[in-house]
Amino acid sequence: MTTLVTGATGNTGRHVVAELLRRGEAVRALTRDPAAAAARLPQGVELVHGTHTQPEQLTDAVFRGVSRLHVTVTAGLAEVGPQLVRRAVDAGTERITVLWGGWIGPVERAVEESGVEWTRLEPQEFMSNTLTWADSVRQEGVVREPYDFPSALVHEGDIASVAATALLEDGHTGKAYNLTGPEALTPSERITILSRAIGRDIDLVRITHEQAIERLMATGVSRADAEYVVGWYAKPTEDSTTVVNTVEQVTHHPARTFTQWAEEHAAHFRHRA
Repeated sequence: MTTLVTGATGNTGRHVVAELLRRGEAVRALTRDPAAAAARLPQGVELVHGTHTQPEQLTDAVFRGVSRLHVTVTAGLAEVGPQLVRRAVDAGTERITVLWGGWIGPVERAVEESGVEWTRLEPQEFMSNTLTWADSVRQEGVVREPYDFPSALVHEGDIASVAATALLEDGHTGKAYNLTGPEALTPSERITILSRAIGRDIDLVRITHEQAIERLMATGVSRADAEYVVGWYAKPTEDSTTVVNTVEQVTHHPARTFTQWAEEHAAHFRHRA
């Protein structure tokens, strides 16, 4: 039985690949650049060329023998994602996990209506979002943010562990899992933890709402998307700040802490000579 993982080299996808391999499963990773993916993913994964945002260009071999599918909803997938789901189901896929895009869109609905077993993963903020601080921490020892509200961040490895459990074990069909870490932390609190991990003081510099939007737009994000993201931080939802124990309930191990994440990723934030 083979699991096809889309977004296999992304923040969560690579963890899903690693977790399934750790459990002794056959994994097929869909990637635009198999050569580059080979350097980022564990040995033992089967790499196939293609992208989930262009399902019409995928060969039948991509889906052959795939009994399980993990889909990460990304930009550009909304309109074509249902076709990806149909092709997988038509090829014999029996179980799907979908990492949602923040709301119930065409892909999420297609998975629900696919006629096969499915589980939806609804994580709150990823701990890996902290990596956007890496350049300013390395170069200046500062983090620039407009707000200092708490967020119940979740470790990407825990998202992957829940995904693997739902793919491999019974009892998760039709479930939508809200996923958080074990604590809600403000940027100031995360900075304190990160400072300890790298052995260097980090200062929080407050910027305006508009400056935060402009910063995102400078990376190529549209104004509408930038306003949505910054607005989410300005008025966090109850779900985004409330800790739940879903990770432990599903996987039977405690959710990983931000301290663990910071120690794992400390090298990204240390000054490079």
